[in-house]
Amino acid sequence: MLNLDSESQVLGELLLARLKYLRSKGGEGPLEHVLAQLPPADAVTLRRPIRRDCWYPLSLQLRLDDAIASVVSPGERSDAFIEVGRAYADAILDRTQRQNVTSTAPKLFLESLPRLYRAYHTAGHREYEPVGQNAGIIRTFDANWRVPMDHCWTVVGCLQRGLELSGADTVLVTETSCRAVGASCCEYRCEWHGAEATTVGANC
Repeated sequence: MLNLDSESQVLGELLLARLKYLRSKGGEGPLEHVLAQLPPADAVTLRRPIRRDCWYPLSLQLRLDDAIASVVSPGERSDAFIEVGRAYADAILDRTQRQNVTSTAPKLFLESLPRLYRAYHTAGHREYEPVGQNAGIIRTFDANWRVPMDHCWTVVGCLQRGLELSGADTVLVTETSCRAVGASCCEYRCEWHGAEATTVGANC
């Protein structure tokens, strides 16, 4: 069961990334199937134009993610959550970051996550801790909401994709603690092979 602060909100861009992901699975059909799983008020909101720079309830995003997982990958919900996380990494990482790939780019991406989190969420904060040459830890604190653990797979997917876009190779992201089971924070350990010092094309 979702337990959310009613004031927790996210930017519309995160909803748009999810709708774009659904359309990539086969056009309007998968999207309509997912909307049919949601409460009528949610479906009405999502059928209206979503403004990327407006705030929407976090609870709406989480219900949408649940419906996506139920429709896209009912047998292995984590697969759908990871795909959604990867989709919104593509949406929120700017083109400059994707182009400027150097050996330090993965760490720069992780360092940027506290700022990115504040830009897209009204509650909670993230911290970054570097660990060795090709590893780092991301922690989410004080989010004022607690959801089932499977929603954390979206963060895993976002971290994976963000590191890949930063040039990291053979990325491994592991959640090592979770607020859903009583921990003080959700903690993700990120590991990768060294980034190649090349430039990624603007349309990657």
